[in-house]
Amino acid sequence: MKKYSYCCGTGDEPLLYATIGQALECAAELHPDEDAVVFIHQNVRLSFRQLQREVEAVAGNLLRLGFVPGDRLAIWSPNRIEWIITQFAAAQMGAILVTINPAYRAIELEGVMNKTGVKGLVVADRFRHSDNIALLDEIAPEIKHCKTGEIRSRRLPHLRRVINLGERTFPGMSRFSELYGPLGEQDTTRLQAVTGRLQPDDPINIQFTSGTTGTPKGITLSHFNILNNGYFMTGRMGLTRGDRLCIPVPLYHCYGMVMGVLGCLTRGAAMIFPDESFSSKGVLGAVQSERCTALFGVPTMYIAILSDPDFASFDISTLRTGNMGAAQCPPEIMRQVIERMNMRGVTISYGMTETSPITIQTSIDDTFERRINSVGRIHSHVQAKIIDSVGRVVPVGQRGELCIRGYSVMRGYWEDPQQTAEVIDSAGWLHTGDLAVFDEDYYCRIVGRAKDMINRGGENISPTEVEAFLLTHPKVMDAAVFGMPDEKFGELVGAWIKLHDGQSADVDEIRAYCKDKIAHYKIPAYIRFVNDFPMTVSGKVQKFIIREQMKRELRIKEVELT
Repeated sequence: MKKYSYCCGTGDEPLLYATIGQALECAAELHPDEDAVVFIHQNVRLSFRQLQREVEAVAGNLLRLGFVPGDRLAIWSPNRIEWIITQFAAAQMGAILVTINPAYRAIELEGVMNKTGVKGLVVADRFRHSDNIALLDEIAPEIKHCKTGEIRSRRLPHLRRVINLGERTFPGMSRFSELYGPLGEQDTTRLQAVTGRLQPDDPINIQFTSGTTGTPKGITLSHFNILNNGYFMTGRMGLTRGDRLCIPVPLYHCYGMVMGVLGCLTRGAAMIFPDESFSSKGVLGAVQSERCTALFGVPTMYIAILSDPDFASFDISTLRTGNMGAAQCPPEIMRQVIERMNMRGVTISYGMTETSPITIQTSIDDTFERRINSVGRIHSHVQAKIIDSVGRVVPVGQRGELCIRGYSVMRGYWEDPQQTAEVIDSAGWLHTGDLAVFDEDYYCRIVGRAKDMINRGGENISPTEVEAFLLTHPKVMDAAVFGMPDEKFGELVGAWIKLHDGQSADVDEIRAYCKDKIAHYKIPAYIRFVNDFPMTVSGKVQKFIIREQMKRELRIKEVELT
């Protein structure tokens, strides 16, 4: 009997039907005195009970300031304890948290705030070399002339309050530290009433897409979406009560706030944050000092950690498991993560923000070959299928577009039913746009993006396939392959190549290596050697940026593809 590319994840653990506030209350009852969160760079350590108390104070004071369930509360900050407090407090009092990339500039900030109708903004006054208050002043200079809590801005018409995370006082803004004030009896009663009315299916978070293909979209997620996804993702990597997870990935992305924060919350594990943003020494130091047993990161982070000149001086022997997300890992890097970092249980995962995010993942006991040649198998309570261009499920072993259905699928793009309908069909299947293949055991390989496919004179070329071949060259560390417009063929293959340290190569050497090993039409016509790729925070290469830059440099005009 022919096997078709459809599968449904099964497991012994049921879905969690709870709000995030209820999950925090449960964790505080089950392990009140155990570490919940440690922010090393802020010298902050909170138990689950302490975390719950601080969250309740902030949630109650947000209600007192006039926020109500359904209001959009944005946070624009790097990794800090206040980020997590805001995340939980918003969930406890029903505000929808809008997570904003701390690297955004003024025009990007304006776009996401207006797209979602943000009423309140929690902001770190600085991030690296950026003065966020000055950037905010570019688009809302009226703030400094307004009374606190009564902001009126022409370009940010929904904004009413800005809350600064620092201790400096700015005109028109309040300070986050003021939200820790004690609650009166009326405040407590109001908070309990609001919390009691919240439902697991309520929207609670708006995330913005990573931006690998263009303009970010606001993805609306519920308590049910993200609480369960954190639970099942960390379950697949064997996280349990008492584990200590090092989280160097940013909180504003699902990897940090869902897989990290909510994964630890639901498993009773401690969250360890090394710094505001990633550094290899920060991670190594955190793992050593906090005796971390698990680690998150994207492949580029693991490469940086393994390449750190002081790597051998740190004791990271407590590590046993973790996750490598966002991109398939080169075999040699995976081997070193397992052997040199002791992460024998490290898992590979696949997902997208629209699915909360993880739907497919390897297991801690999967073979090395499974971990480097697949992204694993479907999660519990989630369905997957692979379809052809007309929507029919293809046989196992045949490539097609991956579709996902189940609890993790987003509620939709914020106030954009048309774009939502373009990716979620009438049967509830989310069309990922990723090309995939199932093997006989339903392990999944991601072989490219449907929109990334290069059409050279009628020949369809998978960028992933060409990238994998280029990585076999001993001098090549990484490669990004993309289509470039061409009047004769429609598209030609372009490649940005990153070489190993100390290596040099030229275009002719790369092309000579390709000749007679891959089809002539797959050999890159345009090759650039670079030190870095433009990346999303989740570790995905932003090929649309590469393509546009190459077009400008080479003065190539776009052509209409057929």
